[in-house]
Amino acid sequence: MDRPSLRPSAGAILDRRTLNRTLLARQMLLERVDRPIPEAIDGLVGLQAQVPRDPYISLWSRLRGFDPAALEALILERRAVRMTLMRTTLHLVTAHDATGLRAVLQDVCERGFRSSPFRRRLTGVDLDELVAAGARIATERPRTITELGSLLGERWPDHDRTAMAYAVRYLVPLVQVPPRGLWARSGAPRVATLATWLGLPGEPVVPAIAPPDEVVLRYLRAFGPATAADIRTWSWLSGLRPVIERLRPRLRTYRDQAGRELLDVEGGMFADGHAPAPVRFLGEYDNLFLSHADRSRVTGELAWGTSFVRRGALFVDGFLAGAWRAADLAGRATLSIEPRIPLAAARDEVVAEGEALLRFLAPVASSHTVDFAAV
Repeated sequence: MDRPSLRPSAGAILDRRTLNRTLLARQMLLERVDRPIPEAIDGLVGLQAQVPRDPYISLWSRLRGFDPAALEALILERRAVRMTLMRTTLHLVTAHDATGLRAVLQDVCERGFRSSPFRRRLTGVDLDELVAAGARIATERPRTITELGSLLGERWPDHDRTAMAYAVRYLVPLVQVPPRGLWARSGAPRVATLATWLGLPGEPVVPAIAPPDEVVLRYLRAFGPATAADIRTWSWLSGLRPVIERLRPRLRTYRDQAGRELLDVEGGMFADGHAPAPVRFLGEYDNLFLSHADRSRVTGELAWGTSFVRRGALFVDGFLAGAWRAADLAGRATLSIEPRIPLAAARDEVVAEGEALLRFLAPVASSHTVDFAAV
């Protein structure tokens, strides 16, 4: 995948298929790879995790022989955590990555709170006092958001308890603790401070904001070549122009077919635009299709949106091709596929990969059936 002959010369115009195959290669989706789970998570700069099983499906589609119990163990051993990061959404990251990423993205979380309806419902509340009180409560033991709001309401009885709880959720580095996010079982979302959960000494309630340079480079390694708008879409970071200018000596630039500047790391992996791309099933949310302002390099002529709510995403020949839902009723597992384009010759491969996904999701089911809705 990384032969020097595949790397275009600086300034080259990259077509959509080259961008598609390169993104798939960097995302470990052109072929499953042998890689330790923590290394894979770091290489992807975290996994979307607001749907608890999505990280497991993401890794199953990327790693050879992925065992969900191994990821469960990382979470239980506090070597991986689920917390608010990019785009103020829940991501699963390694423990050693969590503090640094949150410091870079603290401003994103603060801006997310300022633009939320919760901020407008807290007029008259001293936010510094609220944040400190909320952090102390989440340090005592893991709490649900409702519990957090109720306890804060004892001190500020005249203010909106939900808004106060969400202020803490945005502004304090919190992790969702297990059993939430486990494979074999789950539970109500409960949060603890990142510092308490990881046993970190002396971490401030609100971390100092760190420069994003290294995180931008990591994004490009995993998702590039990409535009400045793509970096903003993935991260919600603001003020990227001076960051990019600082990094330019370390970057290679290209253009897409619309003439937009594409940024990349020196030595970034490239793939042949004509390389075959296998069928892949991903979860309801995956950074593969959420991390570019122009998603067409992976969605093709389709648009990922509301029609995919509570459905996973199916990719055929490297591009978005449909949605899927799995059910396990009375020990009989079924995968229902909703094609959004004709599947034609890929239908047998879709069925084979779908059956493999079902065996992963429901290994003890007595049967595994893949069916199709009408196009």
